[in-house]
Amino acid sequence: MCYFSNPESKKDEHKRLTIEEIRLISKSIFHRALKLQIGCGAEPTLHKNLLELIALGKQCGIPYISLTTNGSLITKELLIAYIEAGLNEITLSSHGLKKETYEFFMTNGKYEDFIELLNNIAEVKQKYTHFKLRINYTINQDNLQELTEFNKIFAQIPLDILQLRPIQKIGESVYNNFDTKDLIENYDHIIEPLVNECRSKKIICIAPSKKNILSLKEDKDFDSSIGEATYCYVSPTFCWKSDFDYKTDNFESYSKRKRMSIQLLKNLFMSEKKQKKDITIKMNYSIK
Repeated sequence: MCYFSNPESKKDEHKRLTIEEIRLISKSIFHRALKLQIGCGAEPTLHKNLLELIALGKQCGIPYISLTTNGSLITKELLIAYIEAGLNEITLSSHGLKKETYEFFMTNGKYEDFIELLNNIAEVKQKYTHFKLRINYTINQDNLQELTEFNKIFAQIPLDILQLRPIQKIGESVYNNFDTKDLIENYDHIIEPLVNECRSKKIICIAPSKKNILSLKEDKDFDSSIGEATYCYVSPTFCWKSDFDYKTDNFESYSKRKRMSIQLLKNLFMSEKKQKKDITIKMNYSIK
């Protein structure tokens, strides 16, 4: 579950990128990006320069821009502004489909606001047909059964993508039941039917198999070279690499200095696996 719900995380709230820093980062690496994913672990709509960030991504030619949010601050007017600035997708975190469950898991969220936003998105998508709606649902023992109610909520909502994620401990959070036993035992009559229903409605469903969930309990080595080469994490205290300075460097100058193309070739032909220390357990998802 989201570690942002932990009161301790509030201590770092004051660490935010300034618009000047965002502009420097955009000049340094945005021209090489295939996707700009805004937000994860904190609420990006709280940043006063979010609209300009989206516009910078569009101006730099990034093909796909996505926003992960709880959506509580997004009005219909603001949603339209985001889309017209270049936003291609909104990913709404929703870890409950009933009012009590939703408000328990979504810190400071209101169920009525969530439903209103879904209706606004449905209306806006009639004009902006390219715009996509994704729902991110982290499954745990206390919200698993509510997946049987999914069609009641989304019957009239033009959902494009549903991602079902088994719970993992990625940091300190208010909710701390990380047991996946119920997910495995109820997979065949709760998760699998929902996956099939999405397929019948041409909704992309990103979901783990039963084997994937079981693998969470196993210690495995993963080749992290692909992730290191393709994923660029940016925060107020970190940008891409620990020795990369976006104020003086760009992707090309850093890559040339570090001979990254040679390193990529080595990784391509090396058979031994390389484990990168991470707080999450890497797992595969089926996309149906």
